[in-house]
Amino acid sequence: QVQLVESGGGLGQTGGSLRLSCAASGPIFTAQAMAWFRQAPGNEREFVAAITFTGGATYYADSVKGRFTISRENARNTINLQMNSLIPEDTAVYYCAAASLTIYSGAYYFDKAYEYDYWGQGTQVTVSS
Repeated sequence: QVQLVESGGGLGQTGGSLRLSCAASGPIFTAQAMAWFRQAPGNEREFVAAITFTGGATYYADSVKGRFTISRENARNTINLQMNSLIPEDTAVYYCAAASLTIYSGAYYFDKAYEYDYWGQGTQVTVSS
């Protein structure tokens, strides 16, 4: 089974930057897209950013667009999330997810948790004000 491990979380400062990574192992060839979600205590898990493996299209939540950048390392089963211009609202546990795009027939929009097959354990990001 696919294993996803997040790293790079920690304490950031308002206006500063952090870079998260997600390393995938196992049958990653089944994954056609990967994404980052985040969840703060008492909140629902929300979409942050996604990237497709075919075409490299990227998708961002309005709340992070222009500040965060998702990317895939060349020839490696790793995605990154470069987070710039951090604000306290970014504080959350960040989860890496992978989608095979085979769990249902129809359109995929890459911004819903149910579209993804595999999940990492999460990494804490805290932004001080």
